[in-house]
Amino acid sequence: MLLSLDLAYEAARREHPQFTQEHLYDAIVEGAARRLRPKFMTFAIMCIGLIPILWSNGTGSEIMKRMAAPMIGGIFTSFILELLVYPPIYAVWREKGLKKEPIRDQIMAVGHLGAAQVIGTDTIL
Repeated sequence: MLLSLDLAYEAARREHPQFTQEHLYDAIVEGAARRLRPKFMTFAIMCIGLIPILWSNGTGSEIMKRMAAPMIGGIFTSFILELLVYPPIYAVWREKGLKKEPIRDQIMAVGHLGAAQVIGTDTIL
């Protein structure tokens, strides 16, 4: 998920010179959506394979149930974390970087002669 979010973020940064919070959220949604299908397929296939083991009653099923239950719990937890928790944490992490950039973007927009007025100093950069 982190790789997909990073790739979408970098593509959005290249695409938009004035990168805003809306562009960040769009990039996060795009990156998370790109990762949704592979993650769901992995989750579904593991559940399809492990749920019959969890419900079995034959010889050796007691041992197999003890192995299948944590695996189903782990893949379910991973699925929820990757799709519902990681993207908001990534957004908070990247928003911190956006708060530092407006002064630099204002300087670039105004030009070198008016940069001192934007920053609020008396010297020209």
